[in-house]
Amino acid sequence: MSRRILVCDDEPQILRALKVILREAGFEAVPAQTAEEALDRAAVHPPDAAILDLVLPDGDGVEVCREIRSWSPMPIIVLSAVGEEDAKVRALEAGADDYVTKPFGARELIARLEAALRRVGPATATEPRIVAEGLEIDLAAHTVTRDGAEVHLTPIEFRLLEALARNRGRLMTHRALLVEVWGPEYADDVSVLRGHLANLRRKIEPADGHRYIRTDSGVGYRFAA
Repeated sequence: MSRRILVCDDEPQILRALKVILREAGFEAVPAQTAEEALDRAAVHPPDAAILDLVLPDGDGVEVCREIRSWSPMPIIVLSAVGEEDAKVRALEAGADDYVTKPFGARELIARLEAALRRVGPATATEPRIVAEGLEIDLAAHTVTRDGAEVHLTPIEFRLLEALARNRGRLMTHRALLVEVWGPEYADDVSVLRGHLANLRRKIEPADGHRYIRTDSGVGYRFAA
């Protein structure tokens, strides 16, 4: 059976485009044009994932995201217009897994959707090791190797890498990382995060670029391997 994807956007042409894109990729679109419709359809027959616009005629897509996340782990991707950086951050903090900026490409949207769906499979949190493109993270032993050679990380650097790797592919905001690694009192100390991320990258990334940790400018980071 095709996986069902809730798509909520109040612009008819975008809703039509989303339905075509999803159908051609083998998904079944469940359309909604308002926040109320989206919540009703998500509750009555829960879909496998949701794609939500941030601006809806009867509410805020962030609130829809927060409401769905309060009872469902389904992947949520938000659609945002250029310049809505604050809204994107709020959506991610409300539980969205990722965002796509309008105008969007069909291939990028489907790739992000499929990545989000893969992450709701067997949980990585229970894995004793996370392995990705030559990097091996032993969660129990708190050790890291790259291409067979041990990488010496500080406790903070290891916790940062662990947080990102456990959420592989998912964008984590600056605030989410700061709260998880340092605690709520550091929630706004982005300079601390950037300093430690720079050190972590120098130790694990190859000389030819960022293979493991990608930056979403002004928003956060994701473990992309």
